[in-house]
Amino acid sequence: MNVHSARGGIRVAFAATGKKKQILQAALALFAERGFDAASVPAIAEKAGVGSGTIYRYFENKEMLGNVLFQQCLEQFEQSVHEKTPEKKDGPRGRFRNFFYGMVSFTNNHEHALCYIRNHFHAHFLTEDSHAQFTKSLSGIYDFFENGKKEKFIRNLPSEGLIAILFGAFLELHRLIRAGQLEETPELLKGIEECCWDAVRIHH
Repeated sequence: MNVHSARGGIRVAFAATGKKKQILQAALALFAERGFDAASVPAIAEKAGVGSGTIYRYFENKEMLGNVLFQQCLEQFEQSVHEKTPEKKDGPRGRFRNFFYGMVSFTNNHEHALCYIRNHFHAHFLTEDSHAQFTKSLSGIYDFFENGKKEKFIRNLPSEGLIAILFGAFLELHRLIRAGQLEETPELLKGIEECCWDAVRIHH
């Protein structure tokens, strides 16, 4: 993994192997389960099977490690949400469905990453680059809502609020499934996706 310093934060090229990968995986699991502040460097090192000093060979401090992981998780999220390129024939309804099931795919493949993003997107340690990456990761759905308002198929509400409706519902759904209070089934996901669409679209 190549880490490049940049004014206002850290820019990262993700290609971690060996001990670096072990550290990243261990840190992500602990940050997701305990929270960034409660996960100590010695605990990360123990989980990764390395010495604490090894972590500092790759990361200047825990804050740098936290930002590297946050940006990595957001890249994975963006790739999942935009993995399927919508076709023109899909129309707005199909594009929205792609967003929703892209989030489902991300959750199933990167559960710790979702927990980490959900609990830390306003965290004190995030750099300008991490905040910019967060905004970029949501830009596709933001643009969808902006265009939808212009074309009169999306409710005329602030796009930030529309995103909150979609992601708020999705994150609560994930929490309930993780807690064992709901069973994830195709029927459940289909129904929730339809409810989310009904919440943001204009009803003619």
